[in-house]
Amino acid sequence: MTSNATEGILILGTLGTADDRGVVRMEDRFDTDVADLWSALTEHRRLARWLGEVEGDFRLGGEFRAHFLASGWEGTGRVEACEPSQRLLVQSTDVDGRETHSIEATVSPDGDQTTLAIEERGMPLDHLAGYGAGIQIHLEDLAAYLAGSDRVPQERWEELIPAYRALLAKVS
Repeated sequence: MTSNATEGILILGTLGTADDRGVVRMEDRFDTDVADLWSALTEHRRLARWLGEVEGDFRLGGEFRAHFLASGWEGTGRVEACEPSQRLLVQSTDVDGRETHSIEATVSPDGDQTTLAIEERGMPLDHLAGYGAGIQIHLEDLAAYLAGSDRVPQERWEELIPAYRALLAKVS
């Protein structure tokens, strides 16, 4: 994994590799309790406010379809593990069926706040910087939603992508 210190831009993620595929790990703290954050991650109505359209079942073994607003990702998924208010592990496949990733979300109390760690595995290495920037934007959209603000502007991508490219250069 690489450091997240990059020229004054707050980078939430680290990039790495496993089995010749990309790994993005993000961690952030939110000013809310575990139950509220878990609800924002697993309730369709709330997901639609910050992530995108999600239809289906988030229980163990459940399947879903999704379209993420900020990144434009579309595909399907299956819930591989679900420990309510603690951990969610899904396998996702893009709409073309070409890429399959695992996404694990872990939620834990942190004083008056709640920490969310996201790890996504299985991305092609040549797209890893883009995934890093995109996943960070999703987390920033979540933070904005929980704070009652609008989603981050599209220009945020242009701010983040050079920093994630620099991180990727250290991985390669």
